[in-house]
Amino acid sequence: MRGFLFGLTLLAAVCTAPPPCAAEPEGPAPQRNVRATEQAFARTLAERDFEAFKSFLSPETVFFSGDTALRGAEAVAAAWKPYFDGPEAPFSWRPETVEVLNSGALALSSGPVFDPDGQRIGTFNSIWRRDPSGAWKIVFDKGEKVCPE
Repeated sequence: MRGFLFGLTLLAAVCTAPPPCAAEPEGPAPQRNVRATEQAFARTLAERDFEAFKSFLSPETVFFSGDTALRGAEAVAAAWKPYFDGPEAPFSWRPETVEVLNSGALALSSGPVFDPDGQRIGTFNSIWRRDPSGAWKIVFDKGEKVCPE
């Protein structure tokens, strides 16, 4: 009888558990907010919405392009404008890791970058700062290419 009950319990757990990777962990509210912000930021490229992309940039943002630091929202926007040309996005990204300081002032988001065919080509790391209005603005961004095996 005990084996039968254990089997039913195990079956119920398997049948009601979400499938692996079905949803990303939500975490506390500040982490959910930053994750949603990063996802909305990524959608700007997918949806080819350059004006929306610029709205996520802090005026003093720094994006790294190779060994060069692009400083300020205008410089970053100018460098990223070509990525918005054409009907298809040249790459995409999604957050996997999101951490927020206990103060709620700064956050880190990190995750994979994919080519148009869905192959992983890199990893991004972004630092977000919450502005006085409560909106998250990106202040640092640095990507790394995946080394071929």
